[in-house]
Amino acid sequence: MRAKLTVTIDERVVPAAKRYAQRQGLSLSRVIEQALRDLSAEGTPTFSTRWRAQFKASRRKDARYTLLAKKYL
Repeated sequence: MRAKLTVTIDERVVPAAKRYAQRQGLSLSRVIEQALRDLSAEGTPTFSTRWRAQFKASRRKDARYTLLAKKYL
């Protein structure tokens, strides 16, 4: 369901925003909607944040493990 919303924006921003939307192949409404979705999801943890420290590192003693551990751990 769509809802109509009135927003006041600096008149110098509107032309640039319209050009941006056109370059993206989107309506200005869609660009604003996506920006608001992104902002409202800011508190949602990212995939990597949710899974960080959930697994224990293997203690295998092989060359690949050692190299990857040095790089990523």
